[in-house]
Amino acid sequence: MATAAAPRPMSEGEKMVIFASSLGTIFEWYDFYLFGVMTAIIGANFFTALPESTRNIFVLLSFAAGFAVRPFGALVFGRLGDMIGRKYTFLITILIMGLSTFLVAFLPTYKSVGIMAPIALIALRLFQGLALGGEYGGAATYVAEHAPQGRRGFYTAWIQTTATVGLMLALMVILGTRSYFGEGEFADWAWRIPYGMSGILLAVSVWIRLRLNESPAFAKMKAEGKTSKAPLSESFGQWKNLKVVILALIGLTAGQAVVWYGGQFYTLFFLQTFLRVDGPTANILIAVSLILGTPFFIIFGSWSDKIGRKPIIMAGCLLAVLTYFPLFNALTTYANPKLQQAIQKSPVTVVSEPTHCNLILNLTGTAKFNTPCDLARVYLSNSGVNYDSVAQPGAVATVKVGDKSIVAYDGLAANAKDEKTRFEKEVREALNAAGYPAKADPIPVLSSNWIMLVLILTILVIYVTMVYGPIAAMLVELFPTRIRYTSMSLPYHIGNGWFGGFLPAISFSIVAAQGNIYSGLWYPIIIAGMTFVVGMLFIRETKDVDIYARD
Repeated sequence: MATAAAPRPMSEGEKMVIFASSLGTIFEWYDFYLFGVMTAIIGANFFTALPESTRNIFVLLSFAAGFAVRPFGALVFGRLGDMIGRKYTFLITILIMGLSTFLVAFLPTYKSVGIMAPIALIALRLFQGLALGGEYGGAATYVAEHAPQGRRGFYTAWIQTTATVGLMLALMVILGTRSYFGEGEFADWAWRIPYGMSGILLAVSVWIRLRLNESPAFAKMKAEGKTSKAPLSESFGQWKNLKVVILALIGLTAGQAVVWYGGQFYTLFFLQTFLRVDGPTANILIAVSLILGTPFFIIFGSWSDKIGRKPIIMAGCLLAVLTYFPLFNALTTYANPKLQQAIQKSPVTVVSEPTHCNLILNLTGTAKFNTPCDLARVYLSNSGVNYDSVAQPGAVATVKVGDKSIVAYDGLAANAKDEKTRFEKEVREALNAAGYPAKADPIPVLSSNWIMLVLILTILVIYVTMVYGPIAAMLVELFPTRIRYTSMSLPYHIGNGWFGGFLPAISFSIVAAQGNIYSGLWYPIIIAGMTFVVGMLFIRETKDVDIYARD
């Protein structure tokens, strides 16, 4: 263990290392935001054959496909990084990741080539996910191994801030393109422009990374002939290292991931899907909160050098567990007060024979529902309507909106199509009569509601900065130099790729199954709670570890 070194200004070389390493994070979040904001457009262009109600789920799954393969990329590129070096490995990953984003601009649509269009889209997402599996671990390791002792939290926190840069860059490009061409042209073809412009970012990234040198820790180890010949078997075949990998996943990255995705991506989804806030307003609210919250990445990264990584990360998880429900309720209060009033005054319930109500989790969007109870709940959840289910033996499935009742329909009946039209028309009329708004009222900038929404969203972003700001330094410090790239990449990408990446699809499916628009929050709350308990009991503090002594 070593004492923290006295703070000193960053050298120009260290600034270049941080900037070059951060470009991969910019790429990741640029693509992330493009995909998230343009869900409906991507669905209309690449999943045309599917019903509109299931397109979004397929788009989310296509998005999640990139996250699913991240751990495999961590194994492939982590191994290369520990064997041949950090610099060349994450030069390869930025090339693959950048090209995968850039080529989306040139993909043919479903109308042009049929099923090959979504296959090509998913293939690019898989390539990007594989490359990203090696990108973050390489960037974090590279920066940490350049940082002076006692300043790794501060140095690696700069990588995390660039996620906001990527999100902001995507937002500006999308809003600029939309404003210039108009919604019609943007939906038709101009959506490709933001993807095409990523080519500029790719060219700059490659040019800068070609100018970098190998990290001093790896160069020293290589010169001494101490590099690992089999980093995979050392990392995961020896219990002393595998144990740390498992604890890093359960006690750190799983909770960090759901707080990160819950506080940024799911909030955008929640505002637009359930609260009916228009896209531009929701994007601007998220963007402002990101700008206000981003400095806290550096603040918490720097604090972690003084008070430790663990207490800050654990506090972020605990705060999310304790406050997600009241904070998301507050979002409803200020984003769509008419909706909240309608829920309180005229609650929606589905009354049915309990044996007719099945589990309607639909992660793939391909499940078929035919019972009146299931069809009623599917329609309400797809419409973003908050409802409760009431089991009543022998009852005919009925949707109650306040004091009005609408009988559901049987999907297997001969007149099912006509009955579906009748049912949906009557439910919509009942919802309108009860004051359920089809969309949220405009929220003027700097109005009291707008300010409160920014405040709530900024709090959620600050939770993100608490769990994410110190995480890179802590993961680097947990593992020895010879297997560091491999060992830290796998738990990071299982956490962020699986626990975090599947959060939108899982949370939305929970809402669809339960009816309550807040029920999807149970997923991040349970995972963050698990991480808090495991982390507090089994994760050791690492801030004073001398990584040069760990080869």
